[in-house]
Amino acid sequence: AEPMVQKHLESLQSSCGNGLETGALRRLTNLLLVEGLTDIQQKEHDILQVETAKGLPSTSKSIPLEKLFLPLSKVSIPPRICLTVGVAGIGKSTLVKLFVCSWAKGEISRDILFVVPLTFKELNTHEKLSAERLLCSACPHVPARTARTLLILDGLDEFKTPLDFSNAVVCTDPKKEIQVDNLITNIIRGNLLQEASVWVTSRPAAAGQIPSGLVDRMTEIRGFGAAEMKDFLDQMFPDNRDLSSQVLQHIRANRSLHVLCTIPGFCRITASSIAYFLKHSNDQSQEATVVPSTLSEIYSYYFKMALSGDWLEKPREALRIEQAVNTSKKLVGSLGRLAFCGLLRRKHVFYEQDMKAYGIDLSLLHSCLSTRLLLKEDMPASTAYYFSHLTIQEFLAALYYYTAAKRAIFDLFVESGVSWPKLGFLSHFRSAVQRALQAEDGRLDIFMRFLSGLLSPPVNRLLSGWLLLRDEHGGWRSQAVDALQGCLGSEHAVSWRAVNAMRCLQELQHTDTAQAVEEAMRSGTLAGMLTPMNCSALAYLLQVSDVCLEEVNLSNCLTYNVCKSLLSQLLFCHSLRLDNNQFKDDVMELLGSVLSGKDCQIQRLR
Repeated sequence: AEPMVQKHLESLQSSCGNGLETGALRRLTNLLLVEGLTDIQQKEHDILQVETAKGLPSTSKSIPLEKLFLPLSKVSIPPRICLTVGVAGIGKSTLVKLFVCSWAKGEISRDILFVVPLTFKELNTHEKLSAERLLCSACPHVPARTARTLLILDGLDEFKTPLDFSNAVVCTDPKKEIQVDNLITNIIRGNLLQEASVWVTSRPAAAGQIPSGLVDRMTEIRGFGAAEMKDFLDQMFPDNRDLSSQVLQHIRANRSLHVLCTIPGFCRITASSIAYFLKHSNDQSQEATVVPSTLSEIYSYYFKMALSGDWLEKPREALRIEQAVNTSKKLVGSLGRLAFCGLLRRKHVFYEQDMKAYGIDLSLLHSCLSTRLLLKEDMPASTAYYFSHLTIQEFLAALYYYTAAKRAIFDLFVESGVSWPKLGFLSHFRSAVQRALQAEDGRLDIFMRFLSGLLSPPVNRLLSGWLLLRDEHGGWRSQAVDALQGCLGSEHAVSWRAVNAMRCLQELQHTDTAQAVEEAMRSGTLAGMLTPMNCSALAYLLQVSDVCLEEVNLSNCLTYNVCKSLLSQLLFCHSLRLDNNQFKDDVMELLGSVLSGKDCQIQRLR
């Protein structure tokens, strides 16, 4: 077996040797050991999960990467099924690459003889496979015996079929060709390749498809700490330390952004946009001169930068800009439509036939712009395309919806295109608000923030002449605000959808409600102000306001009903003051149930 092992190592080293910057990877060498998925991880959008955790360090124990597949104590057995979760852009595929490289160089997990790395992107290209052909397709040098073999399955959230463990047909024959989703469930259950260890990576919500009883060890990838964020930015701008520290200053000054920038994928987009803005802020007489701070502003800059090929070093030419504007219109029509329909179907990876079906001109994509917005991965059987971050797909989807809504006569959410007539931008905007409210898993939340942000004056100035008409948002803005505020007072409990509606108002730059509640918190005059709408504003402020950073002081202002409506949000305050409220005994029961919950992060309570 020795020469086979040698061949296997060589082929792995050649496939993963490039593109790993060492400095930023220290974070990945320690994973968090977690007990299971929290409610929020199962039900909410990745971005919301990060905002709720406020970028604070986790209290979970950590486990070094080199011990990931070892028993935790002398008396336990090594885990067969390991599951690692992390939000979009946190570095799951990078972690796998890092592990495979380190293993191939003999640095870690030497007790494993063969490592077989597969991605769900590749598995999507097969209809049927047998266990033997699965191993062989990935690593021709691996023998059929699977003792001391690690099978890596990266990116469960990108798999085209949901895994159904309750109805999967049992198969124990490694030579039998079966549906790929069925093959995966049988491998995880231990009916096939039972001697092999299996490592699955996934975004949190999709990880819930695997019954927790089948998972022997679950870990989570943590985001950047302060020093790591600084290193990451220094690596992004290696020859310009000044720029790097200016960018960091701007990120730190904005708490909402700072929290999201703990995700490397998001940090890269934000830092590129702010750097682009700073470099061009001198020649922006006609444009806003305020540093981009909302998601929509950051992504509008990023989009312009990607399209004008005006990456930091290239000079600008009028002709190139004009070409870029024309390209942008064509692209939003085709690529934006792909992004939008993908979002509705929870689809984030596309293949050549999808590109053809949406009329996407592949030659356009191979120009400078594509790598900023779309990445491609060549595989033996076909090519996979995917957006460089989930939020890029959501931004392009919102741009498409915005431009299509101006002239569409049917409901854009109905894919057959046949529905009751819907006319006018505002009726399409209201329809999007309703759809986002109804989406159980919050998958339209960030799309909704971008769609709202496209109605804000700074974004209109940024993109007018490109994709928006100058000042066209003026006539729609106040009614869009009404539609969003309609989500705030209707329910008994403040939901995550309501908090998201507050964030949409923030993107739209309608900040009156939040400002009034924040002022009242500062001056201790919240009592009597907590209407349902203001409760939603308060829930939003718990996440973003500096007033709530050290301690959330809600003394003297809560009634039983208000406390009940805010419960799901109060869970995430580390330090909470509720003294001098006229509570009945049943509030104690309420709080008791909260404090014992899995999601509860309260550490001090008065």
